[in-house]
Amino acid sequence: MRQIKYAAPGSVEAAAAILAEHGERARMLAGGTDLIVQIREWLRDVDVVVDAKRIPELMEISFAADGSMTLGAATPCYRIYGDERVVEAYPGLIDAVSMIGGTAIQGRASVGGNLCNSGPAGDSIPPLIVYSATCNIAGPDGRRSVAAEDFCTGPGRNVLGAGELLVSLTFPAQAEGSGAHYLRFIPRNEMDIAVVGAGAHVRLDGGGVIESARVSVGAVAPVPLLVEEAGEALVGKEADEASYALAGAASRKAATPIDDMRGTIEYRKHMSSVLTVRALRGAVARAKGGRVNGH
Repeated sequence: MRQIKYAAPGSVEAAAAILAEHGERARMLAGGTDLIVQIREWLRDVDVVVDAKRIPELMEISFAADGSMTLGAATPCYRIYGDERVVEAYPGLIDAVSMIGGTAIQGRASVGGNLCNSGPAGDSIPPLIVYSATCNIAGPDGRRSVAAEDFCTGPGRNVLGAGELLVSLTFPAQAEGSGAHYLRFIPRNEMDIAVVGAGAHVRLDGGGVIESARVSVGAVAPVPLLVEEAGEALVGKEADEASYALAGAASRKAATPIDDMRGTIEYRKHMSSVLTVRALRGAVARAKGGRVNGH
């Protein structure tokens, strides 16, 4: 039987010191909905877990004067979708956090934990990418930031170095005429892992032309992808089905999925295109002031 120590530091610096001391055998416990299962199944060999929820900076949701938002990495999902400021400003994020696990899971699970688990099918990651979120990291050598699309480096792997932890995520203020949407395909109605997920963000000019666009697909590559070609295909075009089809084709081309019990390569590539088109429809609807899935 293993003995696993529990640490509950009250500051980022104290947490980083514990992580640095124990190296690979220490893990941050942001929610534990993935980590505890991994430890129980011997997928992670851990000596100490470090509770992120005792660190105030990791549990805050704050808005700056310019309209940008900083989301603490360990803030649980229920607090995110329960905050009307977040619902209003970042509905594409709400799409994701409201579908991670079930109600009980959402009481513990966090966007930061989902990101640090770095699964290719992590539901919160495509919204982070399309919203151009910045990952704020702290460690023994100070603080640094990386773009959300650069955080994951492979299945279960990311850019965090020895002694480093994810502190927060910063979302840029949303310009007038902006909208985002995330959706996924799963075999069952709830509490399943995405076969394919897709997120889109657009900004429209006053006449309905797409001024900027970002598209991300998940579960179809070793890491969630920013499909730059999809965004580039949309800029300067009308927000219509012909434009969406171009972006969908780019997502299909970018996808490099595997065959497994949940879907074939061809099916996942096809669904990358289908869900990209649907995500764009939702993003444009929100950019025009409409609602999708009730928000």
